[in-house]
Amino acid sequence: MSIVVTIASFLVTVGVLVVIHELGHFAVARLVGVKVLRFNVGFGRTLWVGRYGPDRTEWAISAVPLGGFVKMLDEREGEVAPHERARAFNNKSVAARILVVLAGPAANLLLAVAIYWGLFVAGIPGVKPVLGDPPAGTAAAAAGLVNGDTLRSVDDEPAYTWNDVRWLLLKDAVKRGPATLGIETAAGALVTRRLDLAGISKEDLDRDFLGQLGLRPYRPPAPARLGRVMPGSAAERAGLAEGDLVLAVSGKPIATWFDFTAAVTASPDKPLVIEVERHGRRMELAATPDTVESAGARIGRLGVEASPQLRLAYERMTTTVRYGPIAALGKAAQKVADLSAFSVKMLFRMAMGQVSWRNLSGPITIADYAGQSAQLGWLAWLGFLALVSVSLGVLNLLPIPVLDGGHLVYYFAEIVKGSPVSERAMEIGQRFGLALLLGLTVFAFYNDINRLFTG
Repeated sequence: MSIVVTIASFLVTVGVLVVIHELGHFAVARLVGVKVLRFNVGFGRTLWVGRYGPDRTEWAISAVPLGGFVKMLDEREGEVAPHERARAFNNKSVAARILVVLAGPAANLLLAVAIYWGLFVAGIPGVKPVLGDPPAGTAAAAAGLVNGDTLRSVDDEPAYTWNDVRWLLLKDAVKRGPATLGIETAAGALVTRRLDLAGISKEDLDRDFLGQLGLRPYRPPAPARLGRVMPGSAAERAGLAEGDLVLAVSGKPIATWFDFTAAVTASPDKPLVIEVERHGRRMELAATPDTVESAGARIGRLGVEASPQLRLAYERMTTTVRYGPIAALGKAAQKVADLSAFSVKMLFRMAMGQVSWRNLSGPITIADYAGQSAQLGWLAWLGFLALVSVSLGVLNLLPIPVLDGGHLVYYFAEIVKGSPVSERAMEIGQRFGLALLLGLTVFAFYNDINRLFTG
């Protein structure tokens, strides 16, 4: 079922992004008076085609859903009737052609703004960044962070959830600069701490770099007392019951709920002997956790909830970040601007060798994340859609022939020299762009396959 969800969510994600991108080109082309011959989603064999509108524009869907195109009337691609020459793309002013090319990436960025606006108005749930004890020798321990501290800001930018913390520290980690943390102690005092990020390598950015720094969520000290046992679960088959206090798992003492879940998670399909206390009486039960897929890994699951007291403690640590409609628009625009600037910086640092090329992802990774986000719910999937929409918009603006950004380079060169770029120069540029794009695609697929086997 998870494979079906992954494939379906990937197709929907790519379909939405491609349609929005091409609709941007289409709408502005029509606005400046260019005749559109075909609006095509996908590549390869045509699965469906229909002709609509006064120009009888072809609307088509093709077999490979990894892109699309808008074909416009153009004298460079075929003969144009004399009465339609004014509507040919190549006969439009440079400014009009620039607008048409810009419209695709702009549509993706505007889609992201609209999604983030909706998310900010509806409210984005998250976990408050309350810190647990950092391991000895980590940057967090050296910074003086302790159990119960709440992280309020990073470099004077507010942090409301752990997602905010990760994003803000990621920007600092890429620059290898220290971060200034605003901390509220457990006693309520506001203090400043300086977190050294020099120990984060370019490979760490593709992993759990927060854990590498020693930043980990606070875990309420709670015994391993069981809550509701799921019907038909491995816990029910083993005879575990609500209210049981877990004392040991296969001879290893269990002090907290998190010790218990760690032991179960690490034992998919592995028989365990669970010692519990029930109504003042000790007993041993044999249980074999079921195997489930989580974030691409196989883990064990018994099918039992935490006690109501522990769930209540966690509920107190959750929050919802929400803004009014006007404020949300500014926040959404700022979010897209920050993501766009960060994407450009990451690409530049990859080219300079300052950031690992392992951060480059292809369709397989995108499909995996699309499936994971879809299984988490609509809010998570919409956030993922907005993120990929920003990436697609920025990618298409890169000055690489074949991409929209490459066409913009030609048009700006035309403005400077006062005449169109020669067909020979454009042909050479197209070949170079195709080769570069093919190389990046192959490398992205390599990274995808490597992640499948190495996690």
